[in-house]
Formats: sequence, structure tokens, C-alpha cells
Amino acid sequence: MKDLPTDQNKQLSPRDILKSKAEKWQLNMASEEFARKLDQNDLLRHFREEFYYPTNDSHVQDEKSHANANNECIYLCGHSLGLQPKRVRKWIDVWLNDWAKLGVRGHFEGSNPFSDCDNRCIPTLNSLVGAQNGEVAISFYRPTSDRFKILYEERCFPSDEYAIESHLKLHQVDSTAGKVILRARQNETYIRTEDVIELLKEHGDSIALLLLGGIQFYTGQLFDIETITRVAQQYGCVVGWDLAHVVGNVPVKLHDWNVDFAVWCSYKYLNGGSGGVGGIFIHSKHFDNEYPSLNGWWGNRKETKFLMKPNIDRDCGAKGFRVSTPSIHQCATLAASLEVKSSSNIKIQILTPDDPEQRGAQLSLRIINVNAREVFDELTRLGVVLDIRNDVIRVAPTPLYNSFMDVYRFVSLFKTIQFTSSQTKQ
Repeated sequence: MKDLPTDQNKQLSPRDILKSKAEKWQLNMASEEFARKLDQNDLLRHFREEFYYPTNDSHVQDEKSHANANNECIYLCGHSLGLQPKRVRKWIDVWLNDWAKLGVRGHFEGSNPFSDCDNRCIPTLNSLVGAQNGEVAISFYRPTSDRFKILYEERCFPSDEYAIESHLKLHQVDSTAGKVILRARQNETYIRTEDVIELLKEHGDSIALLLLGGIQFYTGQLFDIETITRVAQQYGCVVGWDLAHVVGNVPVKLHDWNVDFAVWCSYKYLNGGSGGVGGIFIHSKHFDNEYPSLNGWWGNRKETKFLMKPNIDRDCGAKGFRVSTPSIHQCATLAASLEVKSSSNIKIQILTPDDPEQRGAQLSLRIINVNAREVFDELTRLGVVLDIRNDVIRVAPTPLYNSFMDVYRFVSLFKTIQFTSSQTKQ
């Protein structure tokens, strides 16, 4: 648990730790008093004050709502959009003031020169993803007649599948022949690492690229990134990871694990706001590779960027893959959030693995015996913010700003609708 960072506690499951605390405090684990006691002893509790917390009047648009309009809602949707850090306005105001006072000179002058705005975010991102300098800022799919397949997981995020399909078409590879799709076993909800390895044994010599979501966006499963990367590379595969649900959620060591490349967004657990800037990681072993790429002006070295040369003077590493001028506003929201971090009887089927080593903050709940939309709507009326994908409700208690009391209130409210949501699944 987040308030017990000792080696001894690494051997205990979250359930064991909570049980031990309940016995120590002589409290019922299912009681409100226990949740309050956990919050009082939470080492991260001060981070909650760093974020604006929505109230029910902003989220509950239903005259039948049972939630007090002035109370804070129970926000469990950090996997879709993180909350706004209170420092965002300060960061944006600084850049807006420089823009107003300096105009074009703001590119190079002022407290945060525009031309360097994205670099302010890189040191903290390096520590979050386990990267070295220059690896964070894709021309890694290079099919041959013998090695042309792309391995990815079933029900990956649509953008990943669109990108895979686009690259296959771009290289004139047959869509069906070029895909190796990783699936869970029958009657199982998440993918076993041994099944990934078996698929690599079967197709490894013909796979050009493995591209998986570090945390599967639908089930919430955290893949064993280190093991899968190592085995795939033993078969000669280039390995990439979509870390949209990982960065800011669980620690990773991309450089040490020898990951070839990775991509992620900043609007979920990094709290960078909707449409926030994305991030890329490229291992330093690829810095000298002359892979074909689509270049842009912002990929020039800082020293020659404004000399407007006809040929690109490509920057080293991930920075060379940048295409256009980053938005100072998006960098401001991300920088503000990273500043905080650097200081940081409804029958259901839980799709997310029980093992804490195989998951992050997200919990995916498949509603079995009632209409999932009915459950979702009732939770919304009660002031809970989460999201739904078909019959799966996804919740994510985010450590930086969610409290144990949030979890207690959510579970308590969930129990109250078990007997009121009467519409069965069609």
C-alpha cells in the first residue's frame, strides 16, 4: 500500500496489509472509521489538495439524483482523464504574461522560453519511465519478405489497431497475413505471459514488430513488460509498448528492460488535460540508426533550428522525432502536474488480475446479471464519476488525489444499488 513502502510489505498482498491494519486498530475493514483511519495515516494525503475536485452539481445531471449538489463527487475516472492540478493556472499565466510582454522574443527570453517549453517536462518523465537523457522526446516497422508480421493484443485501443493497419497498408503487406493477434484463453479474461511466449515461439521468426499495451485498456491487466520484451527480442522482434495507461500509474524501467520504443499520452495519470501532449521513448541503442523517418522542423538540433537550413540537422535520440512546435499551453498543464508528482448483489466479474504485480490503479468490472448501463447511470446519479465500455465499468482510484474514503464511499454506494438496479441484461 502507498503508506507502507518497506521491503517487508512487498511480500504481502494489499488484502493482507489492510487486514493487519484493521487488527492493529481494532476496526472493521468494511467500516467508515477504518477508511478514515487509513486516510489519516496516508503519506500521500496532502496531494489531494493539489487538485481541483469536481462537485456533484457539475456531474450529476439528473433530477432523480440522490447526491448532494455541493458535495465533492467520487471521482474514479483518472484512467480516462486526470483531474486538473491547481498549479496549472500559475504555469499558464506565466507563459501568457511572457507572450503578452515579449511577443516573438518569448521564444528565447522570459522565465520559460517557448522554444524550450517541452524540455521542462523531460527530467520528471525520464524518472517516471526509467529513461536516460535523450531517450524521451517511428520508423521501427521495417518488414522483409520473411519477417513482416505485427503481434498485438485482441481488443487493443483502436488507435493502436488503426496504426497497425496503416503501416501494413503503407508497406503493402496483406492485412490478414501481417497480423498475429494475442488472445486470452477460453473462459479467461486476461492474457497469460506464458501464452505470449508460446505465440512468439510459433511466429517469432516472422514477426517484425511486437506492439502491446503496457496495461490493457479494457481489462486493466498489467503485462510483464520486462519478460515479454526479453523473449521477443530473442526471436529478433522489435518491441514497442503503448504506455497510455502505465505512465504515472505504475513504475517502469524502459532503458534497463531494453525496450526499443514506447509511446504514451499525458491526459490520464499525468493529469495534463484533454488533448495534452504525447510522449515517446526511443532506446539509446537506436540513436545512431539511419532508419527512414518523416521529419519535421522541430526535429532539428536546438542550435540550428532557427537557421532554416534546407536539410534537417536532426537532433539526437527521441528529440529528433519531434515534428512541429509544441503547444505552450499543453506543456504548461503537463509541467504543472509533473511538478506535483515530483514532490509525489450485483454479480460482477473482475477482469483485472488479482496479482498487484500484474495491474495498476484501474479495476475493470464486468456486470453479469443486470444491465451495466443501469448500474453506471445509478452510480452517476449518486455522484460517482467513472466510465463504461459495453458491459464493463472501469474505475481507477488514482493515488495522487483519491483517498481511502473515496474508495469506501464508492463501495458503499455500489452496495446500495445492488437491489435497486432491477433491469436484467438483455
